[in-house]
Amino acid sequence: MDGPILQAIVQVLTQPEVWLIIVSSALYGVFLGAVPGLTATMAVALFVPITYWLEPIPALAGIVTMAACAIFAGDVPTTLLRIPGTPASAAYVDDAYTYTQRGQSDRALGVALVGSVTGGLFGAVVLMLLGHQLANLAAFFSVAEYFWLYLLGLSSAVVVARGSTLRALFALLIGLFLSTVGLSEVHTEARFTFGMPQLYQGISFIPAMIGLFGLSEVLRNLLEPDLQRGIEEEGAGASAAEAVRSTVQRYLIDPVRSVFGPAFSQLGGRLHHALRSGTIGSVIGMLPGAGADIGSWVSMAVSKRVSSTPEAYGTDSLEGIADATTANNSALAGTWIPALVFGIPGDSITAIVIGVLLMKNVNPGPAIFEEQAVLVYSIYTIFFLANLVLLPVGWLAIKAGSWVVRVPRRVLLPVILLFCIIGSYAIKGSYFDVSVMLGMGVLGFLLERRNVPLGPVVLGIILGGPLEARFIQTLTGSGGSLLAFVNRPAAAVLAVLCFLLWVSTIVWNWQSSQEPA
Repeated sequence: MDGPILQAIVQVLTQPEVWLIIVSSALYGVFLGAVPGLTATMAVALFVPITYWLEPIPALAGIVTMAACAIFAGDVPTTLLRIPGTPASAAYVDDAYTYTQRGQSDRALGVALVGSVTGGLFGAVVLMLLGHQLANLAAFFSVAEYFWLYLLGLSSAVVVARGSTLRALFALLIGLFLSTVGLSEVHTEARFTFGMPQLYQGISFIPAMIGLFGLSEVLRNLLEPDLQRGIEEEGAGASAAEAVRSTVQRYLIDPVRSVFGPAFSQLGGRLHHALRSGTIGSVIGMLPGAGADIGSWVSMAVSKRVSSTPEAYGTDSLEGIADATTANNSALAGTWIPALVFGIPGDSITAIVIGVLLMKNVNPGPAIFEEQAVLVYSIYTIFFLANLVLLPVGWLAIKAGSWVVRVPRRVLLPVILLFCIIGSYAIKGSYFDVSVMLGMGVLGFLLERRNVPLGPVVLGIILGGPLEARFIQTLTGSGGSLLAFVNRPAAAVLAVLCFLLWVSTIVWNWQSSQEPA
């Protein structure tokens, strides 16, 4: 094995073309990922025509780097504008945005960046050492196991939401109801479309997510302006101190320390938590159709259960941000496991990857580890490089984004609204999606007025359809017997995990209600 490994490392590290692709893809991925509504999948899809003229290794280097950087870049609007860049970011959007309101956005984004890089490197190690073996575990998953996995993700959204569990459950039910709009995988009749053809494909979660968080925040600022005074006053008292600092201290040491200081300090004291979150993300990421979104929510739920300060989750928990971003990025490498071993895409990005491999006359499957060993080890090497390059590029994105909090509110709010409109329209080029965004923005504003969390609504829209489809498929395949949900070992284990999560949540809420005020 030393021959293919060494050859792969030499090919990747000594080709200027690969380095150029990695650096340019990192910058491109961060730029596109930081714009609300423009996803990592869109960034990779736009890159595909260029791969036609590239060799396999540079082409895959561009895809890996774009995905890793675009996923992190989604944390920038999440933290600064309260618009989740990815569905996974919705798990910690309120925690991150709280630090922006305090004038400490660098602190939250630094933790997110270091967590993302840690998760990405951990996922690369798992992919390299255990990829082939873990793929065999994914083969044991049937529709029943996926039903429990989706239910576990939805339950986690309720657990990590701030405030009342009943309000979080109500928010989840709203999301599940919205997921029933249109045609589903298992129904031939459209539901709740009111004769509108645009609703046949259901409510797109990206416009919904942008409206729920972004537009609702604009409305809240307009009607309750005092809530945002902390943003405009951020840094107001620091100008005198900055004037006497040296140029190096002011423009190099302080900016680096403000981002990486708290992040690395926290990581050093929570290495076992990072390992746990990375493991959760890698295992869930390798399951086709599960992906990083569920991994982020489940990891944050587990983090809250073992934390000494669970009350901070959903408000200002840096622990939650670190664990969720670690799981999020470790899942990216996990999605490549079924793609390489079985030729089954783990998510939309690896679906594009399979197409690129086939275009290059490389057939994914078990034989790829013997027939294309150099290519496989090159992919492993690229994962390490992409995540290391993310550190400086991510830092630049954080420092560039920090100017957002200095913009006056009268300028910032119209810009946020413009991003909301552009991000909603860019997905399908549909004005109807803009209308969905506006409607969901009003809904989000009304829900927040009643202290109802918005994260469960988003996850309900995303997972409601797959959950319903797996439920009906399991019942149909068993002739209506409910035993089909627990008669396989993996399904039984996941069912027990869901049950324990529900029981622990009930007990924890009961104990909290018994404590003296």
